[in-house]
Amino acid sequence: MNWQSPARLWLLLGVVAVAVAYLLAQRRRSRYAVRFTNLRLLDRVAPDRPAWRRHVPAGLFLAMLALLVVGFARPSAEVRVPRERATVMVAVDVSTSMLASDVEPDRLSAAKQAAGRFVDGLPDEFNVGLVAFAGSAAVVVPPGTDRENLHEGIERLAEGTTGVQGTAIGEAISTSLGAVKGLDSQAAKEPPPARIILLSDGANTSGMDPMEAAAEAVEAEVPVHTISFGTPSGFVDRGGRPIQVPVDGQTLRAVADSTGGRFHEATSSDELRAVYDDIGTSVGYRKERQDISARFIGLGLVLAMGAAAGSMRWFSRLP
Repeated sequence: MNWQSPARLWLLLGVVAVAVAYLLAQRRRSRYAVRFTNLRLLDRVAPDRPAWRRHVPAGLFLAMLALLVVGFARPSAEVRVPRERATVMVAVDVSTSMLASDVEPDRLSAAKQAAGRFVDGLPDEFNVGLVAFAGSAAVVVPPGTDRENLHEGIERLAEGTTGVQGTAIGEAISTSLGAVKGLDSQAAKEPPPARIILLSDGANTSGMDPMEAAAEAVEAEVPVHTISFGTPSGFVDRGGRPIQVPVDGQTLRAVADSTGGRFHEATSSDELRAVYDDIGTSVGYRKERQDISARFIGLGLVLAMGAAAGSMRWFSRLP
């Protein structure tokens, strides 16, 4: 926590002085009471002494003064706030290899479930879009805040959605960047803060070179977070003949490293959900230094009301 007006904290010495004066006054008061030697008469004059309760309003009052001084010094701290106009594009591989059942129930189904959970964890103000890719890439849902439409798009994802066989990682990145640039009329001149979350299980086999697309992402200042999903023993059944589709994350790692994103490996649906949660935390907020003096002033006012209530309750007067 920092202070915008740290010199004002010297006023805390005044609060300390008031506290010391109160303690000295209490000591004088107790000495005066001892001089009153007729204890029976003292009990009749003041039979119900408030004991510790008489110090509560004073303590609350002093705490209030301290908090108001702290608020007056204008403290500031880093606060997590949602990114306004933030855009997240989720690109999901729908190639044939995503039908491998090495991840229950299969890679694509697990990816869809995790994508839905990831979307639900983002702030409502975020624009989220969906891209499907295999041998080519296509925008399934343009970036927007309509979560129902997005979930429907995720449910529609199926093997062969794009109609072209293969794995076009570069095309997925380029298509996602295009969707970000078309967010609104401001996007061309004032690009929104954006991230691309790309999930695939294999190396690039068609379309644009992934590193060329990564260079476009670097120029647009859009980090690409990649997730390599699957196991080395994955296979798909084609006409009763098993075809090996081992996971290959080398290309995905290179894309993430070059764009300032993060590369993750997930070999199960549980791991995939954890990866999405981790990515959601990193892209969901930005840290911004804000004035938090209202917190201290507000708490000080609460203590002031507590001091007033206690004094009225026990002594029928304000402190």
